[in-house]
Formats: sequence, structure tokens, C-alpha cells
Amino acid sequence: MGLGKMFEAFSADIGIDLGTCNTLVHVKGKGIVLSEPSVVAVERGTKRVVAVGTEAKRMLWKTPGDIIAIRPMRDGVIADFETTEKMIRFFISKVIQRRWLVKPRMVIGVPTCITEVEKRAVRESAEQAGAREVYLIEESMAAALGANIPILEPAGHMLCDVGGGTTEISVISLGGIVVANAIRLGGDEFDEAIIKHVRNIHNLIIGDQTAENVKITIGNTSPEKTIEKMEIKGTDAITGLPRRLEMDSVEVREALKEPTYQVIEEIKKTLGETPPELAADIVERGIVMTGGGSLLKGFPKLVSKETGVPVILAENPLLCVALGAGMFLENLKDMGKRFYNVRY
Repeated sequence: MGLGKMFEAFSADIGIDLGTCNTLVHVKGKGIVLSEPSVVAVERGTKRVVAVGTEAKRMLWKTPGDIIAIRPMRDGVIADFETTEKMIRFFISKVIQRRWLVKPRMVIGVPTCITEVEKRAVRESAEQAGAREVYLIEESMAAALGANIPILEPAGHMLCDVGGGTTEISVISLGGIVVANAIRLGGDEFDEAIIKHVRNIHNLIIGDQTAENVKITIGNTSPEKTIEKMEIKGTDAITGLPRRLEMDSVEVREALKEPTYQVIEEIKKTLGETPPELAADIVERGIVMTGGGSLLKGFPKLVSKETGVPVILAENPLLCVALGAGMFLENLKDMGKRFYNVRY
């Protein structure tokens, strides 16, 4: 057995969707084995890790003075290098129970809009966390693979991946990205728009988790037959006292109008930059939407209405990048040769 074959036999290769809101981990041969919030709780002075993932997210904005809950990813890139490394290390140790005989290879999805410096930070975090080799794949390409788009054929496919911190719109053909645009706007900005609206219109201060709950429960972008309502709680901006408020889906739709239309404008811009032959393919095949933001009620329908192009919601929008990273791992030799845009 050659050295390379021996490494393959004893290492657990890992695909990671290192997201602003959630981190998903795919282990070769097992599929997606972990999906947890990208949050780390540490002691203020010592920086000792107290909790990671779901447990740490419960602590956001609720910690005593000596513990801080950190979201180390911002706009799809590393905002806190040291904490990101600790988070990756924790997630890896959680999915690989036995001690590593050989360090794992890692494939990590990264936004197309990140700089070389930011790419280096991702690579170094993974290496510090215990990776033997690190491959960076554009999230659009990973999401397309995970959505089962036949990207190697000579035809245009458009993908819109609305993540927590970034939205990427790409046109893919023959295994390469022909046109790509990305904006640092995603689910976090949807939450922020709700927070801003509630503060400006109702003088009520609400937290990120409340806004996210509103978005998931009654958030929408297209008029529905029934108007949904929900009660939220927050702090009165004038008196400083706790207060309740009832919101309906019409008001939430109005609050989300600005960020959702920014995404649509970026899609229109990308369509305008697409070569005519590929644009004809997209009109026929439609735009595929992935990412958590695409689950906002009525969003695919609104995109279709505004662009005049059919829109298909991927089967597992939240999992596409991690599934694609896993598929890349399963066929590493072949994929590495075919995808000129994968960075080693």
C-alpha cells in the first residue's frame, strides 16, 4: 500500500460549510453529520471555550459579565481567527470520535467575493484546527453540486445562494463559473431590517433571536391568502420597560422589502452580464435558489415575477454547500482536475 493510499484508508476526509449563521460538516462515507450555529462562548479574561454551537447560541446576549458569546464569522468570512480555529477544532472532534491516525483533508466552501487575505485566514484556521490538506471551493460551485445541477455539460445554469452573511449569484457552464456576483447581504440583514422596522415604527427594541423567529414564522415577500400574526416581546425605547407587540405578515413583508429587492437587483445585474447563448439556457432551465434565505416564504415566486425567469427552490437549500463539498471530496482526483477555480 502506497503512502497516499494509506493516508486515505486511515483519515476521515471532511467537507465544511463554514457559514455566518450555521456550520455544517460532511464526513466522507457518512454524509452530513453535524449542523450547528457558528457561535462560541468563551471566558472574557482567559478566552477558555465554555460552549460551542447550539449550546453557545442559547447564551447569545444572555451571558453574565465573565462570559461572552461570539459569532466568529461575519459576512461569510472570518472576523475572529482564534475563535474560528477553536470552533472548527471542536466540531471536528465531535464528528470524529477516535483519535486521528492521520490528519483529515478538508474541503471548505468560501464566498466568491472574499479576498486572498480572507482565503488565507480560512486555510490557516483549518490547518491550525488539524487539517492535513485544505481545499477551498467557491460556495456557488459547491451549492450547484449539492443541488444536483449538471454543471459539467455545455449549458448555462444560474444559481442564487442566499446565505446568512452573503448572497452569491453565479452562471456555471462546463464546470466553471462564467459570471459571478456576490453581495455581503443575507439572512442577517433580513433580521436587521426587522429590528430596524420595529424600532422605527413601534419604538420597541428587540434582539437578533426575536427578529430571526419573526422572519422564520411570519416572514414573507409575496402577498399570501391569509394574514399571519404573532406576538413579540422587547424593551420600550422610551420608557425602558418590557412590552409586548403583535405583528402581522404584511408588516414584516414591508420591513423585508429593501434587502430582498437588493438581492433581486443583483440577480438582474448578473442576467444582464450573461452571454446570450447561456442566458437562453437559463430562461429555459430556470434559476436554482439555495441557502437558508431562499426559504423565506414567497421569495422564489417574487424573483420569478421580477425577472421573468422560472425559479426552482433546491431540494435541501440549507444543505447544498455541505453536500457539494462532500461530493467534491468523494471525487477529489477527478474534481480537482476538472474545476480550474478550486484553490489548493
